[in-house]
Amino acid sequence: MTWVAVAINKALRMSSNNNLVSLASPDDRPPNLSPSMTVFKSLNRLSVNLDKDLVVFFDEVDCLIDAPLITFLRQIRLGYNNRFDSPASKFPRSIAFVAPRDIRDYEVKTGDGQYSSGVASMFNIIKEAFALPNFTPDEIAHLYHQHTEASGQAFEALAVERAWYWSEGQPWLVNALAYESVVNILKNDYSQLITSDIMNQAAENLIQRRDNHLDSILKRLKEPRVRAVMEPIILGARRAPIKVPLDDQRYVVDLGLLKGDYGNLRPANPIYKEVFIKTLDYPFEAKFDKKATMAKSNRWIDGQKLDMTSLLKAFQQFWRENIEILETPYGYTQSLPLQVMNAFLQRILNSDVIYLGREYALGKRRVDLYAKYMGIGYPIELKIMGTQILNRSLAQINNYMDICGAKEGWLVIFDNKSQKSWDEKLTWKTTQYEGSTIHLVGC
Repeated sequence: MTWVAVAINKALRMSSNNNLVSLASPDDRPPNLSPSMTVFKSLNRLSVNLDKDLVVFFDEVDCLIDAPLITFLRQIRLGYNNRFDSPASKFPRSIAFVAPRDIRDYEVKTGDGQYSSGVASMFNIIKEAFALPNFTPDEIAHLYHQHTEASGQAFEALAVERAWYWSEGQPWLVNALAYESVVNILKNDYSQLITSDIMNQAAENLIQRRDNHLDSILKRLKEPRVRAVMEPIILGARRAPIKVPLDDQRYVVDLGLLKGDYGNLRPANPIYKEVFIKTLDYPFEAKFDKKATMAKSNRWIDGQKLDMTSLLKAFQQFWRENIEILETPYGYTQSLPLQVMNAFLQRILNSDVIYLGREYALGKRRVDLYAKYMGIGYPIELKIMGTQILNRSLAQINNYMDICGAKEGWLVIFDNKSQKSWDEKLTWKTTQYEGSTIHLVGC
């Protein structure tokens, strides 16, 4: 989601040191300009030298925080308020701030170390703020058709559908998918049709490469307000806990990370979802020696089947030996067991012959993993120990197995808080549930 705020200013007053600014009455004259008024001077000089009115868009305003943000806004307000005083004081007729969230929601640190929200309102500079909507499927098709008209290179109808699937209309992703397909995959060979397979490869390339846009999105994962909303979703909660304020949920939605009804949110698009998962899992996956783990992958293949039982028993031992030294740099401590399990299986199983899918099953109270080898599915459901979790979880994984067409499944339950010994935590029990075989794996 992208917010555009049109800025208007009233009077303000700069102190002599240019760092402290106090609001002034409309009758006060603007003070002498200090040498550091770079934004003000640049916009003023540009406006004076033009014979037409100037409109300016400032992109990535959210990169500014605290004192730099205040200094920037004060210069904008000063210039706009005094733009008609004389020909020498001309200033842009209108200014727009473009950012992932409404600038009126920004918080700045005050002198006493506290945070004050509504920074734009504090300076009374916003006349209107609105969110730019994502592209619709028809708009994506129209945009891609412009490339076809210009170059003669066509997009297969299914390729446009895949672009919508992967991006859900997020403008940067829509353009990045097309650019990746045309320039990086097909090397600007306009004679080649852009197929759905090429579009899928473009999406995978973006996920793996993590361009600047995706990287800037991911930096938000470390923010406490974002983590408070995201972690329950990663844990598979049906909705954000009551203790998570609606303002925080709205904040994460405004950032474009999630979408949906408040209290029942999901990643904004499949690319973001995959990048979230990979980002949180990577610190753990990187700890596993790739050559060693991949060399061992064949040991889990028993004839034409994948020996998932032996593999998960190996994970139990790994968990026991490493839990004390594992920590997440993003602060997602509650979901750490799920991240480690996903990374462990991802490193060992994901290969040309074994497919490993993962899904934070939002709204279904589960985190699912799904391995597939030689046409046989191996569903795994991950849970954190809680009250009355077993009966509910058995029904859920049985339903998941039915969707996957599997008669055997594995329910892994992590016991993080009890004072049980490892021998008591690391359990294994096989049970029958409505005709299905379910292995209960305690960690």
